[in-house]
Amino acid sequence: MYPNHYAARGWWATVILSAAMIGCDGRTPPSGDQAEETHPMTATQSGGGDFKLTSPAFENGRPIPRKFTGEGKDVSPRLAWSGAPEGTKQFALICDDPDAPSPRNPAPEPWVHWVLYNIPADRDGLDEAVADVGAAQGQNSWPRQQYNGPMPPPGSGRHRYFFRLYALDAVLNLPAGLTARQLRERIAGHVLGRAEWMGTYQR
Repeated sequence: MYPNHYAARGWWATVILSAAMIGCDGRTPPSGDQAEETHPMTATQSGGGDFKLTSPAFENGRPIPRKFTGEGKDVSPRLAWSGAPEGTKQFALICDDPDAPSPRNPAPEPWVHWVLYNIPADRDGLDEAVADVGAAQGQNSWPRQQYNGPMPPPGSGRHRYFFRLYALDAVLNLPAGLTARQLRERIAGHVLGRAEWMGTYQR
């Protein structure tokens, strides 16, 4: 009697919860990587499979060399991209660590390592230790207006560092010093596509 009773209650709870999550517009909520940013921009991410971000400094999903971390020279890695969506007028870049302070106990928001925007549409990459590309530097979590590489707490496990490049449909000319959250708010509704490259680091 009791197992069936609780199973029935669990089934109805699942139905009610699912209906509530779907909401009035009939769309299910984002999950996994789709839930990375819960703001209006998410609905406009549709760059397709051609928009790609890569780095010759490290393989996707593999360790980031010490040179590009707080234990090394702490310079930004070289990045390259291709296949930007038609109509791209500008790019924006955010690098963050969703595993800080540790993969088992992450903070409510990722630790931001780099915020760069107003990147001209005619660029197809960033040089190593890039200083000036005609773009604006935003504010990372230190807070500083520059790139600061991986430097996770010792013993906190393997952290992931996501470099995300956004293709925008307008020349926004945003002021320097925006945080990652502020940048995402400003570019909401202007994102034609997003490309991603991820590296790891552990101390």
